[in-house]
Amino acid sequence: MAIDRDSVLTAAVGVLSRQPTAHLDEIARAAGISRASLHRIFPGRDALIREVGLLALRRYNTALDTAAIETGNAADALRRLAEILAPDAALCAFLAGENQLFDDPELCALWEDQDARVRAFFLRGQQEGVFRIELSAGWLSEAFFDLLAGVGWAVQDGRLAPRDSAFALIELFLGGALRSPSTS
Repeated sequence: MAIDRDSVLTAAVGVLSRQPTAHLDEIARAAGISRASLHRIFPGRDALIREVGLLALRRYNTALDTAAIETGNAADALRRLAEILAPDAALCAFLAGENQLFDDPELCALWEDQDARVRAFFLRGQQEGVFRIELSAGWLSEAFFDLLAGVGWAVQDGRLAPRDSAFALIELFLGGALRSPSTS
């Protein structure tokens, strides 16, 4: 029987986003395979962590492209982005909790490129009068990503229904990020 690599990565995200120090035995068990089978796909923990990191960053980049954050009303673009990212919030939770990824120059470069796009998006929204100007675009980017990671953890722990995750993310973030008429 062939082992589905994507299923193994998905299982790894489920474990590693909540337990960054989880052993390969735990990940293999969650994937429904033996540790030996896991080693045939990924030669070690570092390789698995790196592949999950690449998966997360690829999906994040695809979401940025699909949401077309560089065009249209910034609040609408943020809603589109949240709708697209919410199903993969556990991947953001993984990225937020895995320090080993910061040692990989390729992953860091990918993250920096994507973060620069999101910062530019928030800056555009500030310049258009959509987002608050007393908070830096860098902070809005960081806060959005961290809130998305929180959504991932809340869904995994059963504190937030998956079908409500995008709504919760959008409402909480925009409720604090939208510029109010009194601060104009």
